[in-house]
Amino acid sequence: MTGKLDLDPAAVAAARALAREVGEPVVRIAREHTTVSVERAVLRLAGITGADPDGIPWVNRLADAVRDQTGLERGVALPVFDALIRENWGLGDLLLLAQKAAAGAVEFRLPADPQAARAAAHQAVSRGIARIDANRRERESLIAGIGDAPRKPWIYLIVATGDIYEDIPQAQAAAREGADVIAVIRSTGQSLLDYVPEGATREGYAGTYATGENFRLMRAALDDVSRELGRYVRLTNYASGLCMPEIATLAGLHRLDMMLNDSMYGILFRDINPIRTFTDQRFSRQIHARAGIIINTGEDNYLTTADAVDEAHTVTVSQLLNEYFALEAGLADWQLGLGHAFEINPAIPDSFRLELAHALLARELFPDAPLKWMPPTKHMTGDIFRGYLLDGFFNLAGAMTGQGILLVGMMTEAVVTPFLSDRDLALQNVRYVLDAAGKLGEDFRPEPGGFIATRARTVLGEATELLQRIRGDHGLLQAIADGTFGITKRPADRGKGLDGVVAHADGYYNPATEILEGGS
Repeated sequence: MTGKLDLDPAAVAAARALAREVGEPVVRIAREHTTVSVERAVLRLAGITGADPDGIPWVNRLADAVRDQTGLERGVALPVFDALIRENWGLGDLLLLAQKAAAGAVEFRLPADPQAARAAAHQAVSRGIARIDANRRERESLIAGIGDAPRKPWIYLIVATGDIYEDIPQAQAAAREGADVIAVIRSTGQSLLDYVPEGATREGYAGTYATGENFRLMRAALDDVSRELGRYVRLTNYASGLCMPEIATLAGLHRLDMMLNDSMYGILFRDINPIRTFTDQRFSRQIHARAGIIINTGEDNYLTTADAVDEAHTVTVSQLLNEYFALEAGLADWQLGLGHAFEINPAIPDSFRLELAHALLARELFPDAPLKWMPPTKHMTGDIFRGYLLDGFFNLAGAMTGQGILLVGMMTEAVVTPFLSDRDLALQNVRYVLDAAGKLGEDFRPEPGGFIATRARTVLGEATELLQRIRGDHGLLQAIADGTFGITKRPADRGKGLDGVVAHADGYYNPATEILEGGS
């Protein structure tokens, strides 16, 4: 799928180099900070689970107690494992320590000689990383033994009733109807909770809570249907919001296969502090890299607030930045489910040609990435017949431009939460178009110098110009503050979760980062 647009390789290389220049200062900031969620993720890797009678996870109770007594500038690991050593408890007694700490019965300190605490913390966190490694091997073994999806794009379908026990049969039914990836939409507002609920949940709103137990239940159910169908069915959830690192960790511990994990989504659409978001996303992507999880980025969301033609170049800029941040954190090209969407107003002349130009540009800029192609939502009017037709055009564009992950569009978008029958009809649409188009992408070659090729080069040029402006105008954080992406302004010194951001002090220690960056 390369070379159809006759893009100038030098122009592509220049755009990537600019994205790196723009992204590097943000990575430095992320390397110099931690957050309460990063520190809680470290404790989760060390094995702490459960919640108190009020439903507050013990990991929150323990991290809060440490923060109150010693601060988090040097990390949570040293005070916690120093306390375990002083109490002469085993490394598996984190739960008891958390319970005593919540009752005010533990005194934390920063040890004068940190070597013993460092060794104990490293050993405990290593066990969590080893479990993630084992899950990655198990996934690879299951795919080899059961079989994989027979073709691409993978068909991606959303399930979200609010009740995990209702989600499971719907997910299995969707897999039987042809879905290759099941995404469990997260309950409305969970991204703004600064804790991860415990246990199986049955009371989500417009989605189901992301919890470790819900992950475990759905993964087991999809393993069962995978064996039944003779193909591995992948599971997706959301590593975003105030608990991004913890949810990423839980995904690795329970063998999820994809996670929505955009570098700027929480900033723009949930008003989460930019420094917190970039710090959290770097750690979460390190976990995803280790776990072999494919990330999905959220560029499609920009086009729900901004015009899909006028602001197309901001999607390309975001994709280039997401690529840089992901590769820097250790992800491989095959794990980069970079997002974009079929959101151009269908009343515009040549709207389908414009969609093809934008989709093919993404495909050629990122030839080894499993791009995630999102269906129309903004211009769905409630006319289900028109909506079904638009979804057919969306599916055709995906087939013609070699997208890797195709989210199933619903003709009842903007009318009701889809019924199972709606999903069946939507899947029929996808199957018909993909079967009828076959390998049409091999034959589709835009006219050199024609409308599609010219439009793609124009968008790339506008993206490069925007990156140059960002580089020259005080950097990415200022660009976000100015409303460059999704026309939403988010200053770096504001936003939810800012009080959970902590700059490193001398002696900061994070055993998880040590292991993940060391490759051990």
